[in-house]
Amino acid sequence: MTWSNFIYFALPSIILWLSAGAVVYSKKLTKVANLLMLLGIAVFAVFIIGFWIHIERPPMRTMGETRLWYSMFLSIVGYVAFRRWKYPWLLSFTAIVATVFVIVNLLKPEIHSKSLMPALQSPWFIPHVTSYILSYAMFGSATIGAIILLWKRSQDKRIFSFIDNMIYVGYGFLMLGLLMGAIWAKEAWGHYWSWDPKETWAFVTCAAYLGYIHIRLKRNTKSNSVALWFVIIAFILLMITWIGVNYLPSAQNSVHVY
Repeated sequence: MTWSNFIYFALPSIILWLSAGAVVYSKKLTKVANLLMLLGIAVFAVFIIGFWIHIERPPMRTMGETRLWYSMFLSIVGYVAFRRWKYPWLLSFTAIVATVFVIVNLLKPEIHSKSLMPALQSPWFIPHVTSYILSYAMFGSATIGAIILLWKRSQDKRIFSFIDNMIYVGYGFLMLGLLMGAIWAKEAWGHYWSWDPKETWAFVTCAAYLGYIHIRLKRNTKSNSVALWFVIIAFILLMITWIGVNYLPSAQNSVHVY
């Protein structure tokens, strides 16, 4: 299954996800929304599996390939979180954000080589990238919740509980990915950490989310709005780490740009 086939899976997934996000507000159609969301995830997963088989390597090397995983993981996280917290907007917004990343991939096709550079031919490649992208999906869901609370000027404890859980678990996956990356770097380049531009921004991102965790541990309602802004700022830093740093002049010689 080649990248040229992507549109035949992307469009049905988008239609299914957006349909789920639209009908979920009707209590009578909740089961329909669940089914539509799951079907969209299944269709998208079929393409990823087929594409993986075609290129004979994990589709995790290019930016477009990581966007594939982000769209799928975000839709899965949004669906699971919706089943747990029952907020219709959660399913809707995760479906919309996942769709945006799919559309970006449709508009920016890439050349997907079957070869992998020697540094990427490591058993750490798949778990490292998977752990990171899964944490990004959880942070994305938490950011949606933070925006909703700030927009409504609400102190809804259940939404805060949702955000806390997404960030606590997401931070665990983020640090796991960071540790695996350090071990991988030691094997590939002889050192655990070199303050490469990507690594520096990753450190800043970790510090920002850690700041949110410390603020929330105080359980002070006066600091809730500060905590919510921390979530949004941290997610912006995360997007710089993942995408933006590749466009910085200092990153052109980075070992993480390939």
